[in-house]
Amino acid sequence: MKHVIIGTAGHVDHGKTMLIKALTGIDTDRLIEEKKRGITIELGFAHIEFDDHTQAGIIDVPGHEKFIKNMLAGAGGIDLAMLVVAADEGFMPQTVEHLDILTLLGIRDGVVVITKTDMVDEEWVEIVREDIAAHVKGTFLEGKPVLPVSAYTGQGIPELKKELQQRVSRVAVRNEQIPFRLPVDRVFSKDGFGTVVTGTMIEGNLSVGDPVELMPSGQRAKVRTLQVHNHSVEQAYAGQRVAVNLAGLRRDAVVRGDTLCKPDTLRLSRMLDVRLTDLKDSHRIIENGSPVHFYHGAAAHIAKVVLLEQDTLEPGQSGFAQLRFTEPVAVKRGDRFVTRFYSPMETIGGGVILDDCPPRHKRHQPEVIRALTIREGGSAGAQLQQLVEEYGYALPTAQTLAQRQSMPEEEMVQSLEDLVNSGALLEILPRRYLAAPLYRKACRSVEQVLAEYHKANPLHAGMKVAALRQKALRGAELKEADAILTAMLRGGTVTAIADRCALPDFRVVLTKRQTALRQKLLDSYRKSGREVPFVDDLYASFPNNERDDCKKVLENLVSCGELVMLTPQLFYHKDVYEEVCALTRDFFEGHPAFTLAEYRDLLGTSRKYALAILEFFDKTKVTKMVGDHREVIGSL
Repeated sequence: MKHVIIGTAGHVDHGKTMLIKALTGIDTDRLIEEKKRGITIELGFAHIEFDDHTQAGIIDVPGHEKFIKNMLAGAGGIDLAMLVVAADEGFMPQTVEHLDILTLLGIRDGVVVITKTDMVDEEWVEIVREDIAAHVKGTFLEGKPVLPVSAYTGQGIPELKKELQQRVSRVAVRNEQIPFRLPVDRVFSKDGFGTVVTGTMIEGNLSVGDPVELMPSGQRAKVRTLQVHNHSVEQAYAGQRVAVNLAGLRRDAVVRGDTLCKPDTLRLSRMLDVRLTDLKDSHRIIENGSPVHFYHGAAAHIAKVVLLEQDTLEPGQSGFAQLRFTEPVAVKRGDRFVTRFYSPMETIGGGVILDDCPPRHKRHQPEVIRALTIREGGSAGAQLQQLVEEYGYALPTAQTLAQRQSMPEEEMVQSLEDLVNSGALLEILPRRYLAAPLYRKACRSVEQVLAEYHKANPLHAGMKVAALRQKALRGAELKEADAILTAMLRGGTVTAIADRCALPDFRVVLTKRQTALRQKLLDSYRKSGREVPFVDDLYASFPNNERDDCKKVLENLVSCGELVMLTPQLFYHKDVYEEVCALTRDFFEGHPAFTLAEYRDLLGTSRKYALAILEFFDKTKVTKMVGDHREVIGSL
């Protein structure tokens, strides 16, 4: 079922509240002060039912200049606008400002309603109609219906209601398949219920019993009850005005401007990358470094404008900017916002959020401008590829990307598969992705590091994987780095030898003497079994002129996996080591805890050899020392 919000906008005392009452029978002025002063101060809410039994919510927003902040809070959830112009006054300053705000917030459809027609003659109504046409030219209301009505006599109300019904039927359905989000525009306590918040649900759906998170505080609660149009419901949907009764959250923990959302789906940031527009009717120039009031949903913050392309924005101009805040904000990419001049307070512009958690940018950086250009107007595939690239070696999941893009996860998976098939992305781990340009960069880094290593260590079969990860894939976590290296192995960028990597065309070249020495050492270690000589004793057994070659060949044998280094002084032939491991595995089955003496007796060696092997197992997390014995914690 479609859920639509209609919002009024217009100058103070132009009859918005009376118009809503004539359409719905509901008086949206709920405060004593509003009744007394005859103007709307706070947001008012009503709902309208059409002849086909469909419904829409209506927000009555304040028109007075002093209450513009409340108007902005209501405008953020509007699908369809009714710009109200009184017949006896025509367009006024706040009418222009409200129209600018609706345009900045991306509202694309609506009607203009001329109210109080009972106070003027038909000829005057036509003059007002011409005035309206001039003011809405170039806006989303250009060419839209202009309907004269009287809330007092009822004239024109049926025609307006019919027009609204037709336009409501054409409003696009909001996305109900992504995590819900509700900007809080009211908060109060109700006896017997506790804390209640209200707002327009702009995404997703919410059910009684669901866990929720309040941003930016991060406090969590559960939904006790839900109401839509004053009726209790089990579930609420995007596009509805919703009252949420929260269990486990105190009234003073919530303030207007907070955002209620599904836990762990919104990120906090003190910087936003945006497309910023200075309104053509603005009287202010936005300069680099200017402070502005930033309005998003029902929240208001102070931000510093950092212009990334130019030094100023003149009225009618727009450009890329980074907004920097003194406190964290909880927004999403694609959200709209409005900016007002710091002092005096007047609407000067607004725009759309391109990145909700960017790094700090320097100004006039071509690569930053290129990236933001793709974010703003690139194809869906190009934008998604760039988003994946931002995560670097972190390999974002399909779920994470779906939340960032406000897409259902399965739809995101299909989009990612298309990019993988096109070669733009690589699925390094199941449903975890790396941008192809970054993968190619990683390959070049690995090749460079290995080439330098081979040059410095020509007799080593390769570089240890741990060292390669650290030098060539800086910033990557262990699991992700290993997955990237595995992809390089599959692609032929590197080859693997034991626990080392090498370039595919690399070969160890030994001299005739080194080749003979290699075989002599292998035979010696194999024959020595479990009680091999320690390295210093081994070197001493060779003539002085062969010791340097002995050291190099020994390193070669370790790098090739022919020898296993238990300690810098003790090496085992790989066959002997496998025999020890097989014997040890059987021993572990009946001895989850054991002493050094028991293990020495198993091997039939002296204590120093048994201790060296066990310390190697401790280092590789097969065993651990507990008091005077060891316990098995891993497997061989």
